[in-house]
Amino acid sequence: MTTLFISDLHLCPSRPHITRIFHEFLAGPAQQADSLYILGDLFEYWAGDDDLDDPFNAINCAALRALSDSGVPVFFMAGNRDFLAGEGFAHAAGLSLLPEPAVVDIHGESTLLMHGDTLCIDDDAYQAFRAEVRSPEWQQAFLALPLSRRKSQIELLRRESEAQKLIKTAQIMDVNPDAVLQALTLHQCTRLIHGHTHRPARHDHVAGGKHCERWVLP
Repeated sequence: MTTLFISDLHLCPSRPHITRIFHEFLAGPAQQADSLYILGDLFEYWAGDDDLDDPFNAINCAALRALSDSGVPVFFMAGNRDFLAGEGFAHAAGLSLLPEPAVVDIHGESTLLMHGDTLCIDDDAYQAFRAEVRSPEWQQAFLALPLSRRKSQIELLRRESEAQKLIKTAQIMDVNPDAVLQALTLHQCTRLIHGHTHRPARHDHVAGGKHCERWVLP
């Protein structure tokens, strides 16, 4: 049995090679898996489920649905770039939405799944921004805007984010070790899998007197 995890592909039309590799993965190795978990930032951005007719979004949703239709369950947890993906996206892609965090049984072991950005608590500015855009009030107001305006605003936010990364320290943009231990202890898990930081590795921790492992996805 094989369970697959991916995150942070940041699919976008300007990087067709990433999309090609993703589709090859869905049509190849993923077909042999017992399930596929996508832990956020599958897309560079998601402006709302009313953008499903966009050709780029449509072709990626169709590729995911083909995997699901073949019998492989697909689960999706939103990231900081695609948190507006909702039930419309889930239906089009044939997948199940996961809350964050989520505790799932992976081959007999309770495993904590997260996108990972909530663990980066040293970045006060980002956490404040995240709290704002994840509020129902903000999302309702934003989704009420015309799609073209939403995309323009998202592009502006992306440029601002890239500029901020140039002046933030590596430590601030990484997970906080205490936040990791608190999450493992709170959810009583000995394994944590997350993405977001783009720093693939396996880490050992001791939480609640138990040895734990943390996998950061590439």
